[in-house]
Amino acid sequence: MKWTLLLALPLIFASCAKTDSLSAVQTFKYASGEHQEGQIAYTEHPPVGGKHNPRWQKCGVYTQPLYDQFAVHSMEHGAVWITYLPSLAAADVGKLKADVNGRSYTLLSPYPGQKSPVVLSAWNAQLPLDSASDPRIKDFLSKYEQGATAPERGAACDGPYSVTETQ
Repeated sequence: MKWTLLLALPLIFASCAKTDSLSAVQTFKYASGEHQEGQIAYTEHPPVGGKHNPRWQKCGVYTQPLYDQFAVHSMEHGAVWITYLPSLAAADVGKLKADVNGRSYTLLSPYPGQKSPVVLSAWNAQLPLDSASDPRIKDFLSKYEQGATAPERGAACDGPYSVTETQ
């Protein structure tokens, strides 16, 4: 019995450490399913939920800013949207690309004017970061990509909208 208890302790501590790594995540309470055409004014930048276009942004890596209203619909489907300041160093953008490589429900794009160099957003959750090397990126992706906060998790993230703001 004592050996079982001793072996279980590191697992408990490891679990707590991972939870603590996301203690700075800001949470929100947006309802889902509200479709609206055209431009939408969001409170958060980048947004984390709310009304959105009936079409969703195709998940993937983009070098130009995305329209908020399409990306929000992708987040409703379970996508994590990683945004970065356009001035972020190319090596740091490369780190972010490596973090999303092979993931089906992520968006990566620059976002002019955001307050932090890197921001991770999911439906009703956001984590601003100072660095593309922050280890919390992997934790956030693990928890929120196709996570419980996504109202329509599992819905498609492969289109139909793949245009960026500057196309």
